[in-house]
Amino acid sequence: MKLRVVGLAALASAALLGGCAYPEPYYVYDRPVAAPAPRVDYGVIEAIDLYRGGSSAPVGLGAIIGGVAGGIIGHQFGSGSGNTAATIAGALGGAAIGNEVQRANAADRYRVIVRLDNGAAVAFDQVGQGELRVGDRVRVVNGRVYRY
Repeated sequence: MKLRVVGLAALASAALLGGCAYPEPYYVYDRPVAAPAPRVDYGVIEAIDLYRGGSSAPVGLGAIIGGVAGGIIGHQFGSGSGNTAATIAGALGGAAIGNEVQRANAADRYRVIVRLDNGAAVAFDQVGQGELRVGDRVRVVNGRVYRY
C-alpha cells in the first residue's frame, strides 16, 4: 500500500512539473510576417482590343437548351393536338428565352496591351479607373493598369 502511495505521488509530481516546462526551443518568439510589397511596372499602351466576353459555349447553345427545356415543360399541358401545340409553343418560347439569357451573359470587354519599360509586352483584362487611350503612359500595379 505504501508503494502505491509513493508511486501515485511520483506520478502526480511529474505531471505538475511537466506542465511548467518550456516548449522547445523556448527562445523563439512569434513575429508578424511582413506582407510583400506590391509589384509596380511602368509602360505605354500599345493597343486596346474590344472582345466579346462570357462563357466559351458555342453560339446558339442557349437556344437549344432553352428549346428542349421549353418543349418538356410544354408537353405537360393539354392532350391530343393541344398537347402538340403546347409542346411546340414551349419549345419556341424556351429557345427565345435561352438565346436572350446567353446573349445577356456575354458582355463586351477590353483587353489592354502594354509595352513595359523593360521591353516586354503584356496583355491585361483588368483595367483600373480612368479613360485609357493608345499611347498613354500607365502604371501596372499587381496586374491592373492605371493611367499615370
